[in-house]
Amino acid sequence: MTATLRQPQGAAHTRIYAYGAARGERVVPNDDLVGPIDSSDEWIRQRTGIVTRVRAVETTTAIDLAADAATEAVSKSGVAPDKIDAVIVATISNPRQTPSVSAIVAERIGAKDAAAYDLNAACAGFAYGVGQADALIRGGGAHYAVVIGAEKLSDIVDPTDRSISFLLGDGAGAAVVGPSDTPGIGPTVWGSDGSKADAVGMNYTLTEFRDGTAPWPTLRQEGPTVFRWAVWEMVKVAREALAAAGVEASDLAAFVPHQANMRIIDEFAKQLGLPESVVIGRDIETTGNTSAASIPLATHRLLAEHPELSGGLALQIGFGAGLVYGAQVVVLP
Repeated sequence: MTATLRQPQGAAHTRIYAYGAARGERVVPNDDLVGPIDSSDEWIRQRTGIVTRVRAVETTTAIDLAADAATEAVSKSGVAPDKIDAVIVATISNPRQTPSVSAIVAERIGAKDAAAYDLNAACAGFAYGVGQADALIRGGGAHYAVVIGAEKLSDIVDPTDRSISFLLGDGAGAAVVGPSDTPGIGPTVWGSDGSKADAVGMNYTLTEFRDGTAPWPTLRQEGPTVFRWAVWEMVKVAREALAAAGVEASDLAAFVPHQANMRIIDEFAKQLGLPESVVIGRDIETTGNTSAASIPLATHRLLAEHPELSGGLALQIGFGAGLVYGAQVVVLP
């Protein structure tokens, strides 16, 4: 007789309980960066909407930022740290190939024996993490999860590169996800377009650096290619996420896209036809582009500045190197 395997089944629905945030300690104005790229404060503001960005001091790592953000999120969630049984960290800036950022963070926040893993989906990483946490909890693989987007991009930036150097900042944002009596996280619409993988990413490999055939790898991008892809293709993904969740743009309380560029954010909102009542995350103005951390950082700030958004619907969409993308509608805690 063949034995029948057991398959777990978890909660019917999930939601985000709370957000946490940690930003780099240094505020870096445009004037501090314009010399090496032969630019100006006015040019950066017009092209990107960035006035300042935050960067961490030398001794602060992406791990430190992730742990600080997660600590705040868990504290605000009301969930005991030892009840967290999954820690997911989205990052492209782990200072080491291994061990994972997530395993270290799980220990620091008191999530004893939690499953822990990192994921590399660049600027879409947080949306990927939320989608995975939702699936893990509903599938019975976890009961509570912490999802973190954490980056120290200042470690992988070339100050002379006009394509991206002035965009990048350091920070981490975290969210606690758990079971819910009602749906709090809509279906995740995600994917990739590897044919455009060279549009944004690292310019060299670590082995090339080790062998002395290339300098330290840094982030580069083809700005016009990324802009067109983000505005035209990602709007379609955002619409798919709304449709999958069964809601309209007019139902939203907030729109939180990846903080890539203010021009992209504004054009995105225009293409979606968002009503004026929708509050739009524009954290990039003072934080900069923090890749996987940008969505939770922007959401954390929105909730602090607009507490009335609590309980409302937010569309979040991440897109970036790879080119990978992910979007879902969530109920704000």
